[in-house]
Formats: sequence, structure tokens, C-alpha cells
Amino acid sequence: MRRYIARRAAAFVATLFLVSVLIFVVVRVLPGDPALVIIGAEGSPEAAARLREALGLNRPIAVQYGEWLGRALRGDLGVSLQYDVPVGRLILSRLPVTIPLTLMAAAFMLTAALPLGLYAARRHRRTGDYLAMLVSQIGIAVPGFWAGLLLILLFSVRLGWVESGGFAGWSSGLWPGVRSLLLPAFALGLFQTAVLVRATRSSLLDVLREDYVRTARAKGVGELSVLGKHTLRNAMIPIVTVAGLQLGQLMAGAIILESVFALPGIGRLVLGAITARDLPLVQGVTLFVASTIVLINFAVDLLYGVLDPRIRYD
Repeated sequence: MRRYIARRAAAFVATLFLVSVLIFVVVRVLPGDPALVIIGAEGSPEAAARLREALGLNRPIAVQYGEWLGRALRGDLGVSLQYDVPVGRLILSRLPVTIPLTLMAAAFMLTAALPLGLYAARRHRRTGDYLAMLVSQIGIAVPGFWAGLLLILLFSVRLGWVESGGFAGWSSGLWPGVRSLLLPAFALGLFQTAVLVRATRSSLLDVLREDYVRTARAKGVGELSVLGKHTLRNAMIPIVTVAGLQLGQLMAGAIILESVFALPGIGRLVLGAITARDLPLVQGVTLFVASTIVLINFAVDLLYGVLDPRIRYD
């Protein structure tokens, strides 16, 4: 198990390094000059040149990357050009919105997709299976931002049950904060739920056709025991793979939904940074999101070894 964890950890570090290189290069080749954005249209070329010198933008890109990576390893992601505040502090200030939103969407995804996929597999080629696939197809077809607008129209405009946007803040209490995130979490998790339903159904159907499942049923083992002990655990590898990928997509998808619902999270922060050409903030937020996704995939790799001990020795 130690060798397996060491191999996964080495792959994790290598992936993070490649991600950091990609983020730095892509952000640097984007059109626009941060110096001109900062000094404004009335600034002189001489002032822009002095600002580029002060920010280190005129140095070779390899030197800029080395300095940025060294500071990032120490937890220093730079200072935002737009807010004049450390990037790490800005990210931490937005996490109380983005993290609960992502976790609520993930909870909705798991609690809805797994039972529905199991039900569809048990009712294979029957009415329940067709209905479950129809619901999942609708979830796949509807984009998250469009689902968010429809939810606002129904529950906020027509019914008036919740606010159409904004965040009450956790200082107002647990329920007001959760209430502000209910609609965006549902809209964010809708597509991922539909995908996971299909993945769960497909994985369970593959296992249900195995000989050991038929043998267990022939011995008179109860259906619940067959599904729980013999089927579900052996079908978990593909399900965990898809769910792990979707957790990362939920974090990335929150960027769009936060704009639709006017939530003060990381998504709105990075969109404003892109508009203002705030390179340190764009790089810091992108690195944080990408690192979170890579960390989730690393955890999924470790979970493989727990679910199937044979993987540890491959």
C-alpha cells in the first residue's frame, strides 16, 4: 500500500507542476497589457514602461515563472493589482460561499443519482428504467445556467419562496445562508446528477450479469443482500471514477452559477479579475481551482486501493 501511495503522490506532484506551468503561460499570452489597465487610458508610455519594470513584466517568462512558483510554494500568490490585497486573502474570503455551494451540489448529486441509478438497474428495460433514463436525459440536455434562470423564474419570481440572488451571509444564521445556496446548488448539480445516474446504472448492469451474482441468487440470497454485498461494492470503481471527475467539475462550474445568482464567491472574483487583467489574481484563483481538482483525483486514486486491494499491487 505504501508503494501505491508513493506512486500516486509522485503523479500528483508532477501533475501540479505541469498545471502550474500551463496556467502561467496561458495567462501571460492573453491579450492586453496589465500596466495599461492599471494606469488607465490617459497614462503615458513612459509610465507604463516604469510600471512594467516594477511588476517584473519585462523579464524573461522563465524567470517570472520561477519567481512566481517559488513564492507560491511558500503560500504567497502575490498581490492583486485590482484590490491591492494579497491574493491568498481574497481567495480565503470567498471560500465560505464557493465551498458550501460545491458541497451542497455534490450532496444533491450523490443522494439523487445513486438511488435512481440503482432503481433503474433493478428495473432494467421496464417502465421505471425508461422513466429514470428520461429524467437523466433532460438533466443532461439542460445547461446549468439555463436551469438556474428557470429556477429563479419559478421559485423566486412566481412563488416567492426564496431570493432571486445574493448571499445572506453565515453571520445571519445557518438557515439563511443555506437558503441562499439551495437554488444555485440544485442548478449546479443537475447535469452532474444526470451523468452519474447513467454511470451508476451502466456499472450495476455490468456486475448484475456476472456469474457470481447469478450463483448468489440461485442459492436463495435476498435481493437486498445481492445488491448491497455482491453488486454495489464491485460496481463502485467506475462510479467513484465518474463521481470524482464530477466533483472537480462542480468546483469549476460554480464560476458560472455564481454569476447567475450574484453570489460573492470565487467565480465572480475570477471573472472580475479577467476583466481587469489582474494577472496575479487570475493565476492564483486558477491555480487554486486546478489544485483542488488534482487533489480530488488523487483522493479517488487512493480510494481505488481501498475498494479493490488488487489495484495496490498492479
